[in-house]
Amino acid sequence: MLRRLAVATAAGATLLLTGCSPTQVGEATPTPAPTVAPTSSPTPTEPAEPSRPTASGEPEYSNWPLGEIVLPLRPDGLGEISATPRPLRERRYPTEDVLTPPSDGLFASSIGPVTPEIRERMGETYAEGCPVDLADLSYVQVAFRGFDDAAHTGELVVASSEAEGIVSVFRSLFRADFPIEEMRLPTTADLDALPTGDGNNTAAFVCRPTTGQTSGFSAHAYGLALDLNPFMNPYLKDDVVIPERASSYLDRDDVRPGMVEPDDLVVREFARIGWSWGGDFTTLKDYQHFSALDR
Repeated sequence: MLRRLAVATAAGATLLLTGCSPTQVGEATPTPAPTVAPTSSPTPTEPAEPSRPTASGEPEYSNWPLGEIVLPLRPDGLGEISATPRPLRERRYPTEDVLTPPSDGLFASSIGPVTPEIRERMGETYAEGCPVDLADLSYVQVAFRGFDDAAHTGELVVASSEAEGIVSVFRSLFRADFPIEEMRLPTTADLDALPTGDGNNTAAFVCRPTTGQTSGFSAHAYGLALDLNPFMNPYLKDDVVIPERASSYLDRDDVRPGMVEPDDLVVREFARIGWSWGGDFTTLKDYQHFSALDR
């Protein structure tokens, strides 16, 4: 989930955070996944416990109804910060495939241009006035390991200059079985969605200001930043936690799958390509955030 913008120009906008001869090691056929913005707030009903393993030995999964229970809005446009529901305190969901997963279960990747089809899917996440031309962005597909232990295909838009480095990072994470829940392109529907505070989409490009500011562009707007497992790695500044239901994951001593830790493989791999980690920020903590720029 790319972060909800707490600014007047985008109050209430949530960031969940495609073909032309790509340079490839493996290729999947992209299929858009519709996202429907909730129009009303259901009566919250918290499941008492996560679902249990089946007799076949399948993993235990969380049973919180993702994206369904809308939070009241704060004056700054964020949802009200809420305690983490019990089923999300050690979050685990199977990945719903947006793209065809690797047929052999091995790492695969591709790098190609932002085609008209991909541009259409991006919707309002790219607009006139963005600080980077589409020609300077690349559409990247990489395999990732889900919390269901299966191989899946994710998609990102990043600066072309960084595409090969990003692929190399995710190759290392895949080989290390680092789990990622979801990796798909943010869309206009994500921007328009009401806050549920439970998103966990790993994503990169969105043309927007820096969180908490009304001017100046975020590194995401250049394709030079990426948010990884944002629910397990929340943003924290003062009383703001994003995603709004992720407070349990602010306890960084309680290490759970999908979390980024100081000097772990994830941090080292991004550092190898020259990207810094928001967990090292001093005035705030942005544990999900990796960037080639200092913002």
